[in-house]
This record gives sequence, C-alpha cells and structure tokens, in this order.
Amino acid sequence: MSATYRKAGVDIAAADHAIAKLAPVIRATHGPEVLPDRGQFAALFRFAVHRYRDPVLVSSTDGVGTKLKLAQQCGAHAGIGVDVVAMNTNDILAYGAQPLFFLDYVAMGKISPRILSALIRGIARGCAMSGCALVGGETAEMPGVYGPQEYDVAGFCVGVVERARLIDGSRVRAGDVVVGLASSGVHANGFSLVRAVLGPAQMRRFKRQLLAPTRIYVKPVLAAASRYRVSAIAHVTGGGLARRLPGLVAKQPRLRVRWTRGSWRTPAIFQRIQEAGRIAREEMDATFNMGIGMALTCRPREARAVVQFLARRGVPAWIIGRIERSTA
Repeated sequence: MSATYRKAGVDIAAADHAIAKLAPVIRATHGPEVLPDRGQFAALFRFAVHRYRDPVLVSSTDGVGTKLKLAQQCGAHAGIGVDVVAMNTNDILAYGAQPLFFLDYVAMGKISPRILSALIRGIARGCAMSGCALVGGETAEMPGVYGPQEYDVAGFCVGVVERARLIDGSRVRAGDVVVGLASSGVHANGFSLVRAVLGPAQMRRFKRQLLAPTRIYVKPVLAAASRYRVSAIAHVTGGGLARRLPGLVAKQPRLRVRWTRGSWRTPAIFQRIQEAGRIAREEMDATFNMGIGMALTCRPREARAVVQFLARRGVPAWIIGRIERSTA
C-alpha cells in the first residue's frame, strides 16, 4: 500500500474545508481596504496613504505562552483567540498606533474543526474589538510535533500612527500622572508560574478567572489620546508591573516612575496564586500585571478627566503614581 500525505497524518482537504466554513467570520472584519486575493498565501491591503502627512508603520508579533496548556485542558479555546490579538494590538497601541491588519498562525497535531473554529472566531472577535482586519494566516497540521488535541497559536499585526502623534515617551516630564487601566485578570503572562503553584483541582476551580481573555484597550485609549495629552503608554505584559511601568520613562533617564501599591483594585485571583505558592510580593510584581493591564501618563490637571473618560468606555482606571526626577 503506497504512502500518502494523509496517511502520514496531514489532511489538507480537512483543513481547507474547516477554513472555508469560517470565511464569513473572517470577511466580517474586512473593510474596503482589504482587496480580493487570488487564493495565494498572501493578503492584499490598500493603505490609504493620502489620509496621513507622515505615516509611521508599527508592527508586532506575539503568542499566548503556556496559557494554552490550561485552555487545552479545560477545552476553552475562544478566549485564546482574543488573547493572541490582544497581545499584539495592545503592543502596537503603546505607540499610539491604530492596528490595520492581523494575521494568525495556528499549528495543530491534528486538525480539529471544533477547536479551529473556536480559535478563529475568537481571533475575529479580537480584531473587531481592535478595529483591524483579519486578512489571513496559516493553519499547519504537524503530527509528531503536537499531540492530537494540542496546538500553538501566534499572531502578527501592523498598525499606523501619524509621526507627529507618535507616543514614544519623549514628551514625559516630571509631575506627569500615571493612570493605570484595569486588567481583566492574569491576561497571558506568568502562566508557567501559575501552573507550577496551582494543582489540578485549583486550576479547575479558578479556570474562569484564569482563562478570562486579555482586555483589548485599543479603542478607549486611542479615543483618550485624541482628546488628552497622553505622553507615554505601557502595555503591562512579560516582566509584570516591576518591569513595564519603568518603561514609561525609558527615553528619559533623569526621570523615574513612583507607583503606589494599593491605589487600585487587585483581582482576587492574584492573592490565590500568591498564597498557593507562598510567592514573595516582589516576585508577583515582576511576573504579573497585578490588575493593571496598561498604564499611561498625562498632565496632572487632566488625570481625573482621563480616568472618568476611560470609565465611561468600560475600562476602570485609577491614578496609581507620578513621574519624578531621578536622584540616581
């Protein structure tokens, strides 16, 4: 009996069929900028350069990390789709950029139409929340690399910002206020530590909190930046608060961020994780967002207005610190 690709574990027809069924979900994220393609392995996007005087393209690529393992154990995959979009579009947002388009990469041990559908629907939802188009991607069946129910997912995003409106931290000054924006929970960082300290029973008990999709901040923060003088933005991801908040003044070596612990509401899941592993507070701060998924700086007289503006758009926010002159 002759060997075939399908007998080796790769069913191209099954993958094509699964993706074809999701075409309406994907097309729903498209605007007139997305042009019809020829069915090749690339997407066409018409960049409206006439809308900008001096456009800067901003790009990002990222995955979801070991949060995937918990999602696979619990059979909850749609939130992972939102996560992979959020990790990219929130990074682009840190420069004040509007995401334009997104591509995904999904690798599976064996094509599961159910899992693939949940992932792509989650990705499409995240793109809609970010205001960008899902223009394409890659679905790879890789038996021997992943188990039958295992997968990995990553994303790539491109955005744009007018150079004059680029938020790169160069306009931060002493006295600026740090506004912290609420996370939806753990987001998609620190799960290797989470999985090390929480047993199977605890993971099942807290799966709703742990698997809550990463909050996407694009629309409310861009709206705030168009109205108020936002001088820096930090996406609190890998490295947690302890590493990401100082990034607000990365271009200003004579400044430092002083943040006040307890000035915001910390989700209870972080206390559960800390208690389960008897983790030092410094380690928690260096690993997790601790309830602050994004932070921005603004002028003191606008800080309260920014907090209220974000709250009206569904994002709880607090004044959590100030920018000071460094004494080092």
